[in-house]
Amino acid sequence: MRNSQNITIPRSQSMTTTTDEATTWSFPGAVVGFVAWLLALGIPFMIYGSNTLFFFLYTWPFFLALMPVSVVVGIALHSLLDGKLLYSSVATLLTVIAMFGVLFMWLMG
Repeated sequence: MRNSQNITIPRSQSMTTTTDEATTWSFPGAVVGFVAWLLALGIPFMIYGSNTLFFFLYTWPFFLALMPVSVVVGIALHSLLDGKLLYSSVATLLTVIAMFGVLFMWLMG
């Protein structure tokens, strides 16, 4: 036998808007991170030309592993900079390019 009562919560109290407002920064940050990854992927092609394809033939898993990291960096920086798209885009682009540069130089040398 149960020794409690059923308590009903009105629908207006159970639905809060804080979860909707808290995740508004995630999608633009993810898009900025992915675009920054694509742009950083193109930099070795601009520097070394088509010979980069032979280098990427053996090292593509390393650069592919940077894609989710770039997306998370974009989300994190967009949220840390309070949703300012211009500042977070520049910060994400510089951070992702630095990650690509470190990985590229490590694999080259």
